[in-house]
Amino acid sequence: MASLTGIFGFLTGYIVPFVLVLSLLVFVHEMGHYLVGRLSGIRILAFSIGFGPEIAGFTDGHGTRWKLSLIPLGGYVRFFGDEDASSKPDAEKLAEMTDEEREQSFAGAKLWKRAATVAAGPIANFILAIAIFAVLFSIYGRPVADPVVAEVKPDSVAAQAGVLPGDLLVAIDGSKVTTFDDVRRYVSIRPGHHIVITVERAGERHDLPMVPQSTVMTDQFGNKMEIGIIGIVTNQEVGHFRQQTFTPLQALGEGVRQTGHIVTGTFDYIGNLLGGYMKADQLGGPIRVAQASGQMASLGVAAVLQLAAVLSVSIGLLNLMPVPVLDGGHLMFYAIEAVRGRPLGAGAQDIAFRIGLVMVLSLMVFATWNDISALIG
Repeated sequence: MASLTGIFGFLTGYIVPFVLVLSLLVFVHEMGHYLVGRLSGIRILAFSIGFGPEIAGFTDGHGTRWKLSLIPLGGYVRFFGDEDASSKPDAEKLAEMTDEEREQSFAGAKLWKRAATVAAGPIANFILAIAIFAVLFSIYGRPVADPVVAEVKPDSVAAQAGVLPGDLLVAIDGSKVTTFDDVRRYVSIRPGHHIVITVERAGERHDLPMVPQSTVMTDQFGNKMEIGIIGIVTNQEVGHFRQQTFTPLQALGEGVRQTGHIVTGTFDYIGNLLGGYMKADQLGGPIRVAQASGQMASLGVAAVLQLAAVLSVSIGLLNLMPVPVLDGGHLMFYAIEAVRGRPLGAGAQDIAFRIGLVMVLSLMVFATWNDISALIG
């Protein structure tokens, strides 16, 4: 009985939240492809949430099969004239089509229509993230603290640079900061980088160079993450904590900024990986996403929505990578086609798709290995 209770708890606590969150993100992504494809006059054969055998579905009046599939790790929209779910053109079928049929196929559509249809998926993910953040900011606002130093840790990077309690942090590398979170966000993704923090003290400003130290932090759930720190602390008395509220329009703008922070943070992390400043063990796969979904579910709906927004941006960025089989790879092909005046040959595209598939599968294996290592470590 105890084992059955444990299994039920695992399913309801981790798997269900994971499937619900991922299905929402996949649905929005694929709906972007679907809507723009339909508006472009392209016939759509299937809209699937998940891969593999169909569990349930129906066919609408336009001939599109809407379905739920067995493996809930993605989804696809399959267009008329595609060989498979990756939108690889079926050369044999295209050659046998009439002119009217070619006009309704994805491969036969004008270049700008194909590009718009492909780009619509990641764009839909970014729009979803902005919308979620805007709703959360409208309802809950956010706690903020002025960038005032309450404490400087002994022998820390900040102490060695000359930061003192009571200093007001006004800029980092010349960019203005308005909250303590601005400082934390900037420093955390720059371990090992030379930065200059400008402080205001007794009416005078001082530029203090330092190099954030890399450290591993553990959150409330025991998850470990590598970040940069300089050793300064704020608190409720000195840091002037307050609850910031937003009008709907302000919340929308804040949603755009928050989404932008995730995008820039992602590119900074990639840069740190390439530069050797951070390790690649923080790249997570489906196991870590499932774990995070369950953890956020225990904190409430707002936490789940926040995670969904972050993952939505991540899915959008991942799909824009210039790798064949991903949306970014298709857009790369279309850019080449625009320059050459004709698409790449079927043979070249086939080789590129095979290479792209190997790259994507390798990334998934590596991320899953990181997940397993984190669980047993």
